[in-house]
Amino acid sequence: MTSSTQTLPPGAKPLGPPMVGEHVSARTWMAVAAGMLGAFMAVLDIQITNSSLKDILGTLSATQEEGSWISTAYLVAEIIIIPMTALMARVFGMRAYMMGTTALFLVFSTLCGSAWNLPSMIGFRMLQGFTGGALIPMAMTLVMAKLPASKRATGMAIFGLTATLAPSMGPTLGGYLSELYGWPSIFYINWVPGLLLIAGISYGLDREPVKLDQLFNADWLGIAFMALGLGSLTVFLEEGNSKDWFDSAFIVTFAALAIVGLLGWVVTSTMRAQPFVNLGLYGQRNFVAATALSACMGMGLYGSSFLLPLYLGQIAGYSPMQIGEVIMWAGLPQLFIMPFVAKLSIKVDNRILCTFGLLLFGGSCLMNAYMDATTGYDQLLISQIVRAAGQPFVMLTLSNFAMNGIAPKDTPSASSLINMTRNLGGSIGIALLATALSAREHFHSQRLGEAVNSFSSATQLRLDQLTQSFVAKGIDANTASDMALKAVDSIVRREAYVMAYNDGFFLVGAVLIGCIFVLWFSDKVKAPSSGGGGAH
Repeated sequence: MTSSTQTLPPGAKPLGPPMVGEHVSARTWMAVAAGMLGAFMAVLDIQITNSSLKDILGTLSATQEEGSWISTAYLVAEIIIIPMTALMARVFGMRAYMMGTTALFLVFSTLCGSAWNLPSMIGFRMLQGFTGGALIPMAMTLVMAKLPASKRATGMAIFGLTATLAPSMGPTLGGYLSELYGWPSIFYINWVPGLLLIAGISYGLDREPVKLDQLFNADWLGIAFMALGLGSLTVFLEEGNSKDWFDSAFIVTFAALAIVGLLGWVVTSTMRAQPFVNLGLYGQRNFVAATALSACMGMGLYGSSFLLPLYLGQIAGYSPMQIGEVIMWAGLPQLFIMPFVAKLSIKVDNRILCTFGLLLFGGSCLMNAYMDATTGYDQLLISQIVRAAGQPFVMLTLSNFAMNGIAPKDTPSASSLINMTRNLGGSIGIALLATALSAREHFHSQRLGEAVNSFSSATQLRLDQLTQSFVAKGIDANTASDMALKAVDSIVRREAYVMAYNDGFFLVGAVLIGCIFVLWFSDKVKAPSSGGGGAH
């Protein structure tokens, strides 16, 4: 590959990261840390409403089905803005863009907490997603653009923590805040990290000239197709299960719009000399393997964070705060494991590390595939810690695979695409699991119903025992008989749901372990060391 030289103004520093081994100033680390705080905040806000949804819907007088749009609106906006961050950073400069989008994110977060009805909440959540979504790929771009190769393993380790900790901590933090201070506090809390982010970026990054001509000359047709395709795909995935998929004209319409939008985006991208995001990166073997794995990792991260709170709330009867206390064990141990993984990634083939991580993460899901109605905090603790041990090995090495061999000019595009793919994987995973839960619950109810029937002597004995128990409490015989039937029916439904949750965890575990075969199609990669080693 040949490189062209460019003339720089007197006193100007060359663009791009410092050379390998170069000292990184405290200012640069401050900027990187602020960027990570932004990514954590943006990912956290995807799921922070889940544990408080019942309270929010009660205040806004909305149904459960209507309330699903509170999450969908944020995800649609976020998935649209992520591919646009490379363009926006070129136009406004990283410093101005990150400070501006964070300031707007804080304003819209405050408006979410002050929403007066469901349409206002959905509107503000969409605007919150448009501004917050940009912070996720910008954090990865900062690592690649501002840190020398020898320090990127550390930077990527911190970025990996934001991606894996936030889905685990979202329901926990949301549950605590809602219970102690009311649901609006889950939005107002954003001011703390948001102001720290603005201060860190303001201090850590230099001003860059605004290039509005790039905004006016951008591929707006491609951007329109991208927004239509990704937005429609997200609505299709998020709302499909509740509307019975292709039995709904609404869902069929959005499926068609998604196909038109995505095909239009690909076609316009190939016809432009300088597309707003470089889809040609998918032609690189390492990158396409990393993005496929990133989608599956998104499915695992968001899928497990979707299944476990539902199980604990529905079957175990846990409060949001109790659910948070279980889920936090999939997050907290990562703080201690990630630095160790970062050091290993410099010395060990990252495919081996990623395989180990996928085995642990997938294995933890398989451990949850054998729950019963009495499973709770004590029984779930070990599987949560195994999950926490596995996730850092996957997230850090995936970033190394994705960015290996990427030219500096394509770094923002690569960052946008890898993060977009992970979010899409999460949406696909939740859609699949929600559909699977419903289908498998019906299946197991039918199978159990065949065994538990009035002709079965064991069932008849149990009904007689329950009836006598109710009669002994002073209830008349007819009412007691009806209550016994309802009690048995509720036990059958509960067991069917437990078996369906087990099937869901088995599916996630199987997907994650199956990813190991995809992983080995990529090249051998090690994180760069201070000695200048890198990809092999």
